[in-house]
Amino acid sequence: MAVNRDRDALYASIHPSERQIAYQQTEFYGFIHFTVNTFTDREWGDGTESEAVFAPASLDARQWARTARDGGMKGLILTCKHHDGFCLWPSALTEHSVKNSPYKEGRGDVVAETAAACAEYGLKFGVYLSPWDRNNPSYGTGTPYNDYFIGQLTELLTNYGEVFSVWFDGACGEGPDGRRQVYDWDRYYRTVRALQPGACICVCGPDIRWCGNEAGDTRPSEWSVVPRRLCRAETVEAKSQREDSAAFRQRCITSSDMDLGSREALRQEDDLIWYPAEVNTSIRPGWFYHAAEDDQVKGFDVLRRIYLCSVGGNATFLLNLPPDRNGLIHPADAASLTELGRFVRGAFRDNLAQRAVFTAADALEGFGPDGLTQPGYDRYFRTAEGVYEARVDAAWTEPQRIRYVVLQENIRLGQRIERFDVVCDDGQGGDRLLYSGTTVGYKRIVELPETALVRRLSVIIRDARVFPTLAFFGAYGPYGGD
Repeated sequence: MAVNRDRDALYASIHPSERQIAYQQTEFYGFIHFTVNTFTDREWGDGTESEAVFAPASLDARQWARTARDGGMKGLILTCKHHDGFCLWPSALTEHSVKNSPYKEGRGDVVAETAAACAEYGLKFGVYLSPWDRNNPSYGTGTPYNDYFIGQLTELLTNYGEVFSVWFDGACGEGPDGRRQVYDWDRYYRTVRALQPGACICVCGPDIRWCGNEAGDTRPSEWSVVPRRLCRAETVEAKSQREDSAAFRQRCITSSDMDLGSREALRQEDDLIWYPAEVNTSIRPGWFYHAAEDDQVKGFDVLRRIYLCSVGGNATFLLNLPPDRNGLIHPADAASLTELGRFVRGAFRDNLAQRAVFTAADALEGFGPDGLTQPGYDRYFRTAEGVYEARVDAAWTEPQRIRYVVLQENIRLGQRIERFDVVCDDGQGGDRLLYSGTTVGYKRIVELPETALVRRLSVIIRDARVFPTLAFFGAYGPYGGD
């Protein structure tokens, strides 16, 4: 396909909001799925559960937050209310709530405890609120139910401090007598914007999109600029999750939805938005704790792969940690996550590029590569207008052992890079190809197939939609068993 530079300029003109940038910088964060389902051994409750079943003996939100922090996470999102309608806070709008449970003799507030624990351990706090409430009799009545939902949303967004994520899914089932509820999504969004303007509205929302599966599968080329119509895709009832299904949870990305933002995919699209992907999966087969799954926890190797492909593939990574019936993260889950945290901190601790000398013949004056080893967007490399290729070289006086290369674009100026290579010196004054990639976006983590011993490491941008930018260049040695 011939390159249309006018179309390329349109794609590159789409930029993220500050809240979206902050969300992508969060990178890796946790989901806490915990409700009556934990005690009934189900994935989806039907709303008839007695409040008396919610009786965690040792609930410790500080243990959740500590486990998340040790695992390298930067936030936690709590399922404040799942489809069963049971509220983990003492909502004034329903009796189906923790206030009528044995937990702390009805004086508990799991939302408050989680928010406080997140603040103590330096984590961001987010809320999940299911729009499908299988307990509330007004479900399916239209405006009366939407009023109820807005009331609960308001409670969560005004009583628990700053919220970084409001996470909606599109589950939409039948209410009493088969009634269908039409969710007033625009009203929900206005409420979030008014009460928590810094929060991203996720999945069934305009800020962060679902990656398309719950298996941790990722695209090799993830674009943040996509058609606006994708923003409504998950809010359409026919496309929403309709039943609890292990097959659905493990569904992978298929060829039909692999390409969302390439030149070809956008060729006839004029209404575009910045809509980055979130990769969400559970550390277990299910989203809620089931003792039968204690031996099916995702191991370090699986978590490591998902982390490198999600955080390192221009997406964020949301990993579910379901507390058990005692109200604690199971030791097997904690051990696997903690090992991932050690890897993330260890593998990317020492940026060897900070000791390199950078050169770039293609730099626009005033935008050279000297600041590339410092995070942020204040200093960045770019070429002149109309220059779509570039080369950045990092050279050392002594050979360096390199296993990981980390690149970031200045996404405040959009996503631009279409194709790039990572090369090193071949010992004879030429280049040896180490890796060929496509998109970069917020972050690309390149894991080299083997550790390279190099004096010079270069990134060659082969094609970009408009003049390319680089905001960060990292080079890291092998870690552990690499």
